[in-house]
Amino acid sequence: MSREAAAYWMPRSSRGMTACFAAAAEIISNHPHFLNPAVTNLGDQWTISVRKRPPMLSREERTPFSEWWWTVDKPLFGAILLLMLTGVILSLAASPSVATRIGLDPFHFFSRHVMFLAPSFMVLLGVSFLSPRAIRRSALIIFTLSIILIVVTLAIGPEVKGSRRWITLLGVNIQASEIAKPSFVVIAAWLFAESTKRPEMPATSMALVLLLMLVSLLVMEPDFGQTMLILMVWGSLFFIAGMRMIWVFGLAGIGAAGLFSAYLFVPHVAGRIKRFMNPASGDTFQVDTAMEAFYNGGWFGLGPGEGIAKRSLPDSHTDFVFAVAAEEFGIVLCLAMLALFAFVVIRTLSRAYANEDMFSRFAASGLAILFGVQAAINMSVNLQLIPAKGMTLPFISYGGSSIVSLAYGVGMMLALTRLRPRTEVESIGHAEAMRSYA
Repeated sequence: MSREAAAYWMPRSSRGMTACFAAAAEIISNHPHFLNPAVTNLGDQWTISVRKRPPMLSREERTPFSEWWWTVDKPLFGAILLLMLTGVILSLAASPSVATRIGLDPFHFFSRHVMFLAPSFMVLLGVSFLSPRAIRRSALIIFTLSIILIVVTLAIGPEVKGSRRWITLLGVNIQASEIAKPSFVVIAAWLFAESTKRPEMPATSMALVLLLMLVSLLVMEPDFGQTMLILMVWGSLFFIAGMRMIWVFGLAGIGAAGLFSAYLFVPHVAGRIKRFMNPASGDTFQVDTAMEAFYNGGWFGLGPGEGIAKRSLPDSHTDFVFAVAAEEFGIVLCLAMLALFAFVVIRTLSRAYANEDMFSRFAASGLAILFGVQAAINMSVNLQLIPAKGMTLPFISYGGSSIVSLAYGVGMMLALTRLRPRTEVESIGHAEAMRSYA
């Protein structure tokens, strides 16, 4: 039978043939593979024409899922899923020793990691269906809520190790600064895109005000690692948007002055920098144990569950999970993970620069830089290349707020890098031009 249609005929012999063919048409209409049967009388023959129903993921069947499937970047989506799967395996390898050491069930952190991963995947998938306009609106709402949560955390949140970063809502610990990062990047990209289209609009100044507001709140927690991450991503977006060289040197000078001020007036920051420059000046147990894990693992590792360093590393399931991966699975796995992170960043950047919509280009680039820089900071700390800083390895380290926030950011990356018809991009630009004219 052909894909388009099929015809069945019989000689006309009685009036009951009409009812017979009508019943046949009804039976065919209920068949899952056919649709729209039509009964016609062509002189001496009766004809039933049917059309084969296209498969669920056919380009002919315009459903939201089929449109998503044929436009999403499948290699990028596959790399992200592979990172999630790697995180599950490494959580099973690194977390039982930590849970046992503090008196919890051996699989406490592993089960919670999987529990957080399930809704995170739904967030990732749902956000990847959104249009650029819906992404802007959702980012504005989420950024507003996260700023409110940060303020509430500073007011009533518990102080842990000299900082206020967590607040408990409905029995769930939330780190609002994690949620603010991807939404802030999207809003900043939105403002930079508007500045390129409407130079008379003070969009760059508005982006700077948002940056200062968020950075001020992060410094008050204090969380200097997230502050530096936000500053680097914002500076990268500013550079991509075409800032002048005088701004490059000015912002670099301001950043250096801020880092030097933190070294002078914040003992916590000064201590970490001093220990990095001179390990004999303080306690470097965690970073030394992490480096020992790399030495023990070699190229191919000691084997799953055979790691030694994780038994004494306090944060082996969070900040130093990369070292556990090196010890048990070897440098080969670490290089494969590095290649996956690099692929996600480079693939997203290449798709972003092929996009004609300036907002999609800037937002996807900023989210990719956020994802890549965070991974680079974590791996560099594990390798003792930079001073120690508590920052998760995307989708690998344990942490509910981090995983959900990363899923939201990566979902927006997938949505913004989807292949959209030229007419859709032009219609978005025309609508924005009409609003600008009004």
